[in-house]
Amino acid sequence: MTTPAARKHDADELLLGFARALRAAGVPVTQDRAQGYLRAAAVLGLGDQRATYVAGRATMCAGPDDLERYDQVFEAYFNSRDGLPRRRPSAPSQATVTGFPDAEGDGGEAEQSEETVRAAASAAEVLRHRDVAAMTAGEKQRLAAMFGTLQLRPPRRRTARHRAWHRGQVDASRTLRRSLRRMGEPAEIAWRRRGTRARRVVLLVDVSGSMNAYADALLRLAHRFVVTAPTSVEVFTVGTRITHVTRAMRQRDPERAIVAAGQTVPDWSGGTRLGETIRFFLDRWGQRGMARGAVVVVFSDGWERGTPELLSEQMGRLRRIAHRVIWVNPHRGKLGYEPVQQGVIAALPHCDHFVAGHSLATFTELTELVSRA
Repeated sequence: MTTPAARKHDADELLLGFARALRAAGVPVTQDRAQGYLRAAAVLGLGDQRATYVAGRATMCAGPDDLERYDQVFEAYFNSRDGLPRRRPSAPSQATVTGFPDAEGDGGEAEQSEETVRAAASAAEVLRHRDVAAMTAGEKQRLAAMFGTLQLRPPRRRTARHRAWHRGQVDASRTLRRSLRRMGEPAEIAWRRRGTRARRVVLLVDVSGSMNAYADALLRLAHRFVVTAPTSVEVFTVGTRITHVTRAMRQRDPERAIVAAGQTVPDWSGGTRLGETIRFFLDRWGQRGMARGAVVVVFSDGWERGTPELLSEQMGRLRRIAHRVIWVNPHRGKLGYEPVQQGVIAALPHCDHFVAGHSLATFTELTELVSRA
């Protein structure tokens, strides 16, 4: 029989998981806010889903910009059924109005509702952590709907130009012009700071036979990158040759984008020649500026038909001109994995990060890594 202490521990784990999901989505949830959420949920009670929603919105959102992300993560985390988001609770209950559960009940209904909420979150969370290659066709279809919950923030870089700001460096020219307009009388000091713009992101997606089980999910992830920042993201597929598929990825509908990319790529499920394809990419696009100062993400398991020396040489070229090089291996997060493939061994010395990429949870971590680059 489950004790009340065990139920409370499970509920705390559920709410802390929601706080971590918010943090991964870009909401600045600190440890103090997470603890405040637990205390507020304990006062309002988990028996009412609306109370859980209001408690988190009041304690973990720092400003208006966080509210939309909070709603999207709440729908995906608590209200999902088979990976499809439902509308958030709208009708306030007695727990929302009074701050306490229904005093007339015996607690059984609240306990049952708590179990229902936990089961809803568990179904979505299990799917988020499942290996894409091990999913059934139905699970992949539900996962495709969950890609819409990924919140991407393009990385930024500083520019040489300055712009007006409310603090920073003194803008001597603007301050002097203000003073001259006042006939030499002292004027308000003008400030400036360096401007920023989106940093380019280049995605190289391996679509060879060994990556066939992950190709669809990786292209859906690439589609999310492109629709978020269509002018600063470039997508290529690599196999026995390299194909530029950014134009196909710019279609708003992910299904149409995947079909268009499949019609563009001539070497789907073929061999892998990473060294040759990266050399061709650098000669035609990268060296001219596409990869210069960019965040380059390579999705591959490292199985290489060409010579490892060529791959090592080209990865060294790429590292010298790129801002960051991230290698995403779908086997990286699996138990007992060791980087023994010749391609991985040749590429690792030239990579800034070597991360996993086999589930939606690892894709979320990757998007945060790219955003901070």
